[in-house]
Amino acid sequence: MKVPLSWLREFVEITVPVEELARRLTLSGMEVVDTRYIGLEGGELPWDPEKILVCNILEVRQHPNAERLVLAEVDYGAAEPHTVVTGAPNLFQYRGLGRLPHPLKSVYAKEGARLYDGHAEGWVITTLKGRPVRGVMSDAMLCSEKELGISEEHDGILLLEDDAPTGAPLRDFLGEVVLELDFTPNYARCLSIVGMAREVAAITGTRLTIPDPQVAAEGAPIAGRAGVTIEAPDLCPRFTLGLIEGVTVGPSPHWMQRRLTNAGMRPISNIVDVSNYVMLEWGQPTHAFDYQKVAGGQLIVRSARPGERLLTLDGKDRALTPGAESGLGHAPLMVCDATGPLSVAGVMGGESSEVGDTTSDVLLEAAIWEPVQIRKVARGLKLPSEASRRYERGVDYELPLIAQRRALELMRQCAGGAVAQGFVDEYPRPWQTVVLDLTPAEVARIVGIQLDAHEIADILARLGFTCELIGSQGMGDFAAFADEPTVRVTAPSFRLDVSILADLCEEVARIYGYDKIPETRMADELPPSRDNRELHLEQKVRATMVGCGLDELITHSLIAMPLVAKVQPGEAVAERYVKLANPNTPERVYMRRSLLPSLGDALTSNLRERERVAAFEIGRVYLNPEPLGAGGRWLPDEPRRLAVALAGPREAEGWAASQREPMGFYDIKGVVEALIDRLGLTGKVSYAPLTDDERFHPGRSAALLLETGEQAGPPAAGAGKKGKAAIISRRVGVLGELHPAARARLELSVPRAAMAEIDLDALFAASDKAQFRAISRFPAIVQDLSITAPLEVPEAQVAALIRRGAGDLLESLTLFDVYSGPQVGEGKRSLTYHLAFRAADRTLTDEALTKLRRKIIGGLEREIGAAIRA
Repeated sequence: MKVPLSWLREFVEITVPVEELARRLTLSGMEVVDTRYIGLEGGELPWDPEKILVCNILEVRQHPNAERLVLAEVDYGAAEPHTVVTGAPNLFQYRGLGRLPHPLKSVYAKEGARLYDGHAEGWVITTLKGRPVRGVMSDAMLCSEKELGISEEHDGILLLEDDAPTGAPLRDFLGEVVLELDFTPNYARCLSIVGMAREVAAITGTRLTIPDPQVAAEGAPIAGRAGVTIEAPDLCPRFTLGLIEGVTVGPSPHWMQRRLTNAGMRPISNIVDVSNYVMLEWGQPTHAFDYQKVAGGQLIVRSARPGERLLTLDGKDRALTPGAESGLGHAPLMVCDATGPLSVAGVMGGESSEVGDTTSDVLLEAAIWEPVQIRKVARGLKLPSEASRRYERGVDYELPLIAQRRALELMRQCAGGAVAQGFVDEYPRPWQTVVLDLTPAEVARIVGIQLDAHEIADILARLGFTCELIGSQGMGDFAAFADEPTVRVTAPSFRLDVSILADLCEEVARIYGYDKIPETRMADELPPSRDNRELHLEQKVRATMVGCGLDELITHSLIAMPLVAKVQPGEAVAERYVKLANPNTPERVYMRRSLLPSLGDALTSNLRERERVAAFEIGRVYLNPEPLGAGGRWLPDEPRRLAVALAGPREAEGWAASQREPMGFYDIKGVVEALIDRLGLTGKVSYAPLTDDERFHPGRSAALLLETGEQAGPPAAGAGKKGKAAIISRRVGVLGELHPAARARLELSVPRAAMAEIDLDALFAASDKAQFRAISRFPAIVQDLSITAPLEVPEAQVAALIRRGAGDLLESLTLFDVYSGPQVGEGKRSLTYHLAFRAADRTLTDEALTKLRRKIIGGLEREIGAAIRA
């Protein structure tokens, strides 16, 4: 909310500097996010008090050499008037009239004044310099709002009130400071100038003056000419109507337009501007109906009926029936007449009853609406407004008649007309007063400060609470307060946020000063910290991925079936997914079962902006929903997954870059292997061909397998008589290059793209705690081993058998040559490895290495039928 200080000063004295006021407001819970100085020191462009002045335009004549220019005779307080050349269209109506019969006040800028360039894009500061304009010297100017930095308006010069002092510095008359504040929802009372005045008075201890608005009601009584029927009193606790007849719709006064502009609202007309002005001043939204367009002057508050629609003031024809078209979860509350809906209650009016240029009679509504339903309707219709912002946080039940009197009197002053006597006031659910007994002991317990009852009562009274001191009560452990009276507190109607003692304690702490509350230590020891193993491992995974050069992405856990179909059409079956009953958007309805669709969509978007993408995501998926209880609720499993995506050249472009071929299977496999190594699972995982997944290229993909134990049955096929039982492994991930069809559906602009998805929970369960291993001071011995093995045997199985046979003495194993051809026979291939052996406590002998080599070779021959290659 934007708060002009000149407006605020009408209700409260401000005795502290602006910076100090902003600091105190922020410390009390109302964050001041910006301070804007208009024409004053501290702003970007202060108005020079000697060069930018209030002036009186005496006469307007046509420029002799230009049809679109006029010459204005200006009195700016000097001995003689000055002629100014201007093209302001709002002066054209005065040309040729001679000496103007009434004051026309504006802003005069002398040569050398620094102003904003009204014709430039954005905010460009320029210095005014004299020059001839079509044969007439122009060394001064009349200023628009943009040239002064007030707003972006540049269609005409700024016109001031008739009582503006001619020759006075503009900064003294129009200078302004605007505070922009950011409120949490419990500060609804502060969404008005009056509400802010209460807070400032309480914080600074200055005098507060809040007048009781009155209205000169000289028209016929409203009784019998207007009325309202409330069919939903639970949703509309109060509804009031006022009537003013014989108004003339036109521009609002300049002072009102400026205040609305400074507060962030656009002036429209006197009737609409008054409604907005009262909302900003008091916090009570009002709505003006054209009285002649309301059937019989009788309104009905009810829920929308099936099939009803409304053309709202923003020009959109809106469905009011709950469903996908409207975005509503339930029928909205409407203000109607006998012919149908006139406005969405508390959100926006309709065009059918809109106040226009021909309006002569205005029926004014000021009502109270139930906050939750206003919030749901405003979000469902995607129609936030200043009115709904206040209603959904709660509006004072006693404000409607105050706002009626203030608004009708301003309309009478600004638009003429006669105000009808009396009001329609339907109040089916009156405000329930909240009374709480607060003790000094309770304040000490919750806040931690020692205040007596009189100090507490003084603080709360400054905030508008009614306080009464009553007899002391038992204080339990707080013996120091045994003789202190209790403060009986009655909350005012504008404090809808106060319902329990803790709310009152919070108010005491705010005004006392959070910065004054003493620091204290806990009276007990902190509980011992416990290591969160899964969180630690997740951080390790994240660090590993970043170390591999990947960027982390966070995608939405809600997806749509068309996105799933792009990556895996066979998985795009809605019945397999958890569906949200109240999604925010129709594009995000289902809980994801895989990270790859959303990561693939992100890959597509990123490749439009850059040639290379290496990214990962850690998140949960939602699988296998099962019925829970008789109510039929669904509770999905939520395993943690890691997804990786690589696309584009292996190295970024640069003068020394040589690896420009696209990333593929071995790049993604390298990332996975780095992860497996960091988790200490190198000997427990293996890879298998992946042929049953439509997402991946069948020849360039693999399934990641994790050992879970040994099979109790007979040895695996192909094993010797003394072979060991087969190892049971389960799939914990997939990796590889995307299938060309999937790549085409995602519209990827690269020849190859690789992705992987891994079950992190399974890896974490198998990961052992890292063990320290001392570096051996004995030398390593490196040997080469070349074997021939059947082509169908995966290399990972060969490496696993070598590691099993070598045991702990094998320090590293590196495959450095693969060959298949006539020299090794059909259906076979040659694999050659570097084996590095090292013992921690001795230098290995040739005899020990020979035994290890025989054991390794024997295992290979028994398990897979391998042979040593000569």
